[in-house]
Amino acid sequence: MFKKDEFPEEGDLVVCRVKNIQNFGAFVELEEYPGKEAFIHISEVAPGWIKRIRDHIKENQRIVCKVMHVDRSRGHIDVSLKRVNEHQRREKIQEWKNEQKARKLLEIVAEKMGKKVEDCYKDFAERLIEKYGSLYAAFEECAYDPETLKKDGFSGEWFKYFEEVARENIQIPFVTIRGYIKIKSLKPDGVEHVRKALQLAEKSEYEDVNIEVTYRGAPIYNIVVKAPDYKVAEEELKKAIERAEKYIKNHEGECEFMRELEKK
Repeated sequence: MFKKDEFPEEGDLVVCRVKNIQNFGAFVELEEYPGKEAFIHISEVAPGWIKRIRDHIKENQRIVCKVMHVDRSRGHIDVSLKRVNEHQRREKIQEWKNEQKARKLLEIVAEKMGKKVEDCYKDFAERLIEKYGSLYAAFEECAYDPETLKKDGFSGEWFKYFEEVARENIQIPFVTIRGYIKIKSLKPDGVEHVRKALQLAEKSEYEDVNIEVTYRGAPIYNIVVKAPDYKVAEEELKKAIERAEKYIKNHEGECEFMRELEKK
């Protein structure tokens, strides 16, 4: 994984591999900073009094720690294991795995271009990381919509290879949310107006958002929204309901959204 700095900053979460355990603490290797080691004092391994440090960590175990102190002049780094919660640990490990994958993908790009990975890093990867926060995020953004990178000013011979590798190897995560619409109209041709309202609900301004309404049993219909993330999905679901509600109310009807159906 590429790092612009040779040392982590205080407060950073870092992926470590336990190298050597002593009675007073443990020495760990920083996976993201080649050649760098850190020390976990026994008091920072776990909450409370620790009788035996090996009951909490093992040699070669991969752990996530929080950087507590960095002395660049001496090359000394202190980290804490107990100050990292389970949610932070999972997110950091996933981030680390993503960047490991991104490095492999950049190697493929370099091979296609007939260049060294280090040259690719200098030519464009460093700028991508600066813009998108990580190399994996750049690959993900390109797989999602290459035009975004172009709009952000990225171009060159490398771009077509980068896009090709991104599309072939990155799966864009999508989320699905669902609910129910209770809708009816009192007009003589109310069925037609309900159909029109539901058609309006299925429309979206985004190409990567899919809204589907299916019959469940009048006056109740299923509504399912598939989108790149939960925020977009929730916003599109809200808009879908508003479209249906606005139309049906103008045609002597009513519309109600339900997350779950009431149990009979």
